[in-house]
Amino acid sequence: MFALVESGSITKFFSGNRGITIGDNQYSKQIFTLWTKSEREAIGIYEVEMDNSKRKDEQWYINTNVTYAFGSGKVTGSYGDSTAKKHADTLYTSQDKTDGKIPTDKDVGDVAVEGLKTVLIRNIKAQAAGILQDTDWYVVRKADAGTAVPSSITTHRAAVRTKAASMETSITNASDTPALETLYTYVNTADEGDPVVMERPLGELPRLEV
Repeated sequence: MFALVESGSITKFFSGNRGITIGDNQYSKQIFTLWTKSEREAIGIYEVEMDNSKRKDEQWYINTNVTYAFGSGKVTGSYGDSTAKKHADTLYTSQDKTDGKIPTDKDVGDVAVEGLKTVLIRNIKAQAAGILQDTDWYVVRKADAGTAVPSSITTHRAAVRTKAASMETSITNASDTPALETLYTYVNTADEGDPVVMERPLGELPRLEV
């Protein structure tokens, strides 16, 4: 992205995909590719330099809009301080009831806005159910025909449920949003010099080896 600076202030932004008009002068889109940096800046066109130092993962944080500024001979786009998404549910309050903000099917104490923990735990349950679904037919066959479920399958299904419960507990016990982010952040756990092994503190649900 490019910006037009006039009298020390940013007046326009350009994507660089089409020609532009500045005053009485028209320029083809080649101004953004074939012209040098110095040539563009001589007529007030600056490429925007992004400062992402305060931008955070949008799965966990709400980032601010980008603020653009011209100074020290360059145009910079930067983010303000991000806000962590709520890790716990927000409940309807007595004041919400007084203000008429509670839907007819809800009451004081019901969930108004789901927090990250609720969403993440629901995802774990769905992932575990999807894995178990692959071997549900063994259970159905046992019920229909009396054919025994292989011990390896029984062990696998139990492991999935155990790990899912453990993951849900870890999510529930996380103290705040940064702690949740840490649970899901992959890091190299291999010793120095060994092949890279990327793992996350939350772990993974077991998969059936074939």
